[in-house]
Amino acid sequence: MNKPARLARNVALFSFIAAIALPSFMFAQNPNTKTQDAALRARAARLHRASIVIDTHNDVTSPMLDQGFDLGMNGDDSAAKIKTHTDLRRLKAGGFDAVFFAIYVGKEFVGRAPSEGGGAARRALDMISVVYEQIRRHPELEMARTAADIRRIAARGKIASLMGIEGGHAIENSLHALRMFYRLGVRYMTLTHTNTNDWADSEGDANNPKVKHHNGLTDFGREVVREMNRLGMMIDISHVADKTFYDVISVTRAPVIASHSSARSLAPHTRNMTDDMLRAVAKNGGVVMVNFYNGFVDPRKAGNALRERSLQDELNQKYPNDAQRVQEELRRWREANNPGKTPLSMLVDHFDHIIKVAGIDHVGIGADFDGIPLDGAPEGMEDVSKMMNLTLELMKRGYTDADIKKILGENLLRVMSEAERIARSSGQ
Repeated sequence: MNKPARLARNVALFSFIAAIALPSFMFAQNPNTKTQDAALRARAARLHRASIVIDTHNDVTSPMLDQGFDLGMNGDDSAAKIKTHTDLRRLKAGGFDAVFFAIYVGKEFVGRAPSEGGGAARRALDMISVVYEQIRRHPELEMARTAADIRRIAARGKIASLMGIEGGHAIENSLHALRMFYRLGVRYMTLTHTNTNDWADSEGDANNPKVKHHNGLTDFGREVVREMNRLGMMIDISHVADKTFYDVISVTRAPVIASHSSARSLAPHTRNMTDDMLRAVAKNGGVVMVNFYNGFVDPRKAGNALRERSLQDELNQKYPNDAQRVQEELRRWREANNPGKTPLSMLVDHFDHIIKVAGIDHVGIGADFDGIPLDGAPEGMEDVSKMMNLTLELMKRGYTDADIKKILGENLLRVMSEAERIARSSGQ
């Protein structure tokens, strides 16, 4: 038999053997693979339960106040009138030990008259009130004010409830108001929201020529930072302009947090942090809490998220008294411009990148559930009940148990404890 004929025969023989053997080989491997996957998932579940799991930014307070949502309801019930990412049942399923409820104050409350529902500080007080009311109604929740409180409450099997003001205009330019919010239990404040206030620039309107900017922090803004240090209130630099961020870093004596921001080099949105900013947070000793919103995670959607912000402003002007219509129009626009689902791997890529640039001690979870669209999180992370999937994915990427515990909550507890220590040393 000549060489070409032998080659053809060997190729045919190999193809025949492969056709018979490969399915049986795959069948033989599948049970083992399934067993390994089940074992890994079980190990991830044990680690998740053994960790203190903290989310520094949950906006379910908005439907609580505006729609009467109660955490005892099922926000994922198809028949429910109020749909949410968060309720008590799903928080328990997600293994949460502590949640910072966002005291979100929209820019529309600045200067609003009492007859219109009150201004920014009034809005913040109303939101704080609904958090206290939920704690009163549900014994599974308990107010926490310190890092030690979180550990104590978690050890008792309850969910530690904390608060963070989102939007520095809520203090209405008053250090007295800032102090009172701290006494009510607020443990961080996001210095701006998407609007520049009287003392700090926001990234949200940085390119708007109609807005008066300050080139970062004003002198009063620096006073706010120093007072937050004195109180032990964590300084949150999510939403601020880049120059404001660097001004904060130069003034603060305590480590900062980004309560819900991701990596800008992976998803080019100004809400995210540049690599230089990540390194600055690491040097400061702070922590970046990764935002789960597709628009801040998926590079295909970051541009859409920026355009949607402008569209929302236009719709608010067009339908000033119809928030439901605004949300419906935004939903239609998102559907028409959706490039596809965001895989969970893209979210975990942000954790990987921040760890690579800033280090394992400087990353955590700030999911932004209920501050994002209902369909706005990656596949496998659709609501608070799915949080263990993050632990599993981190485990698959080779992170140690100790590393994962830091990501899930220990890094935030370290920063909170340090802010408390600095406040004590200042003679508060």
